[in-house]
Amino acid sequence: MLKPTIEFCTSNMHHGTERLLDKYEDDDDFEAIEYGCLGNCGECYLKPFALVNGTIVAADSVDELEIAIEQFLIDEKKQQEELDKLLDLL
Repeated sequence: MLKPTIEFCTSNMHHGTERLLDKYEDDDDFEAIEYGCLGNCGECYLKPFALVNGTIVAADSVDELEIAIEQFLIDEKKQQEELDKLLDLL
């Protein structure tokens, strides 16, 4: 199974997302990447965000973003498990 990829924008660090980048970089279960720009300038200016497996996950605070990332990954895993069950029936 592939590691979840969590991408952070350097320009978004003013919201405090560097804490999350450090957390995920230190965890071997994740692929954490920092970019100079992720091309989501409107989102980047307004609130903390990250790209999680290619999907924008944003929140009003860094603490809320951390929770949102974890919930996104739980939901994504559940969806994949349900899809796998359906494929097993075929």
